[in-house]
Amino acid sequence: MYSRIPMPKVEWKEENRRYSLCFFPFIGAVIGGFLILWQWVCGIMNIGVLVNAVVSVLIPVFVTGGIHIDGFCDMTDALASCAEKSKKLEIMSDPHIGSFAVIGLCSVFLLQLALFCEVTGYYVVAIGYILSRTLSGLAAVTLRSAKSDGALQNFVKPAYRKITIVFLVVIAVLCAGGMVIADLFAGIAICAVCALGFIIYRAVAYKNFGGITGDTEGWFLQVTETAILAAVFITEKVVMLL
Repeated sequence: MYSRIPMPKVEWKEENRRYSLCFFPFIGAVIGGFLILWQWVCGIMNIGVLVNAVVSVLIPVFVTGGIHIDGFCDMTDALASCAEKSKKLEIMSDPHIGSFAVIGLCSVFLLQLALFCEVTGYYVVAIGYILSRTLSGLAAVTLRSAKSDGALQNFVKPAYRKITIVFLVVIAVLCAGGMVIADLFAGIAICAVCALGFIIYRAVAYKNFGGITGDTEGWFLQVTETAILAAVFITEKVVMLL
């Protein structure tokens, strides 16, 4: 469900979805692993900055199949409509892509491309993919849902919430510690940005949709990962000036 990685097929039932959200961060670990591997390949083969950055941007797309980008596009269209909550939910359910979604997606990809051309702290960025999915999982089980059905509810309803929350909080703490160890200033900046982003996400989702959905989760994921890159970029530039 969370990636395009080939896996054995299992029967889709409530029992095997109780802890499914706990495994969401592991997809981030796969993405981060591929990012570090790609940086190693670029160093060995002396691959240029632009090609390096383009592939770095596309790694999450290849691993996930773009499922979260779809949510980002849907929510971008809904927010741009300036309609009532019910209408915005209808827009998010529409499978067609609107002009504002195209503009938003191109803007995010271009920004990520530019940032990857500049950043050097790939280890904290790699851990950031784990943290972003950890926060997304926490949002799923702690924030109010805008709908009683949908893809998100297929995972939230059968989940053991207390166990899932404890597990994801532990993962979040480990991620924060790992980033601070890898790069003190960038790690602190990322933690601050992610905490602020979670608060803003809750406010935006509640105000515009009455809660969260699978699409808003995709939007949050894309925005958070872009913000993490921006935090690393800004931190590195500030440290250079000092």
